[in-house]
Amino acid sequence: MTGSETRMHVAGASPYDVVVGHGVLGEVARMIGDRPERVAVCYPEPLVHLADKVIAGLDAYDVLRIVLPDGEVAKTGGVALEAWEQLGAAGFTRSDAVVTVGGGATTDMGGFIAATWLRGVPVVHVPTTLLAMVDAAVGGKTGMNTGAGKNLVGSFHEPAGVVCDLDVLGTLAEPELIAGLGEVVKCGFIADPAILELIEKNPADALEPRSAELRELVERAIAVKIAVVVDDLKETGGSGGHPGREVLNYGHTMAHAIEKATDYRIRHGEAVALGMVYVAELARLSGRTDDELAARHASALEAVGLPTRFDQAAFETLLATMRVDKKSRGSHLRFVVLDGLAQPAILADPSEEHLRAAYEHLAGVR
Repeated sequence: MTGSETRMHVAGASPYDVVVGHGVLGEVARMIGDRPERVAVCYPEPLVHLADKVIAGLDAYDVLRIVLPDGEVAKTGGVALEAWEQLGAAGFTRSDAVVTVGGGATTDMGGFIAATWLRGVPVVHVPTTLLAMVDAAVGGKTGMNTGAGKNLVGSFHEPAGVVCDLDVLGTLAEPELIAGLGEVVKCGFIADPAILELIEKNPADALEPRSAELRELVERAIAVKIAVVVDDLKETGGSGGHPGREVLNYGHTMAHAIEKATDYRIRHGEAVALGMVYVAELARLSGRTDDELAARHASALEAVGLPTRFDQAAFETLLATMRVDKKSRGSHLRFVVLDGLAQPAILADPSEEHLRAAYEHLAGVR
């Protein structure tokens, strides 16, 4: 499939395309269009060489470089304020545009900067990690962190386009590639079991950046997210009893708590893997998920080297963070669970006994 491109359309009030392929950075300018005069390119310093490649294709525009901190430390109010000041000094108007080049944190923060400058300017995302390709870049969620937790400040701002150049996956350290598979495996459990079958059949190919298998996994995971987002952009609920966009948070309630407890030293995809093991056990204890499906979580994740055990924080600390998670309603905890493979549902207010027992399972105590 090398040399070809796949164009995936996201319908809705603000339609756009997600382009997947090798050597497709030229799509960025086409997605920006001829209306903007200025383009701000947001990227972390370690990705300056890739940003240079993107900027080389933007010679029709006046380019402003906005260098963001690398990783989750970029997602603060101070960083946003500094970027807004740069946009103001450069005279950016509502007809100008933003391009993000980076992983999930850059996509989240660059998207937030675009969403809030003059109440919203166009943004094109160039995700550079597997995690960002299948998760952060698609769907229009932007966000930054506060002392209380992850992504508690943000807005919905759909991009003008997303360019997933698979060539950049070959530059990732293997731990980063493995971490990205956490979100891919999640899509297999909530919607597309073929993803799990591909990984379980040959996990080594899932870790090969130029393999046809990894490309199929990327495209399948993006397709899952597109289908969910088109049906429920702002997480108000899906149709036919489906949890809607909230389903994409499978494993995330505990994942975000783990990230905060470890000061974001753990990769997001690794935290999601741990969160899925936790919620699968919670659902099993609550009588919603059978033993076989719960056990399949750990086996599928371990096949590609993702962690399935965590004991580095007190349960009470994690529980307190989960109670202020975005998915909670008032004082009521809510978890996305599986009533069967690809049959997501909501579990509200599980007992503290089950919450604690599920963490003991995750910690390897029981």
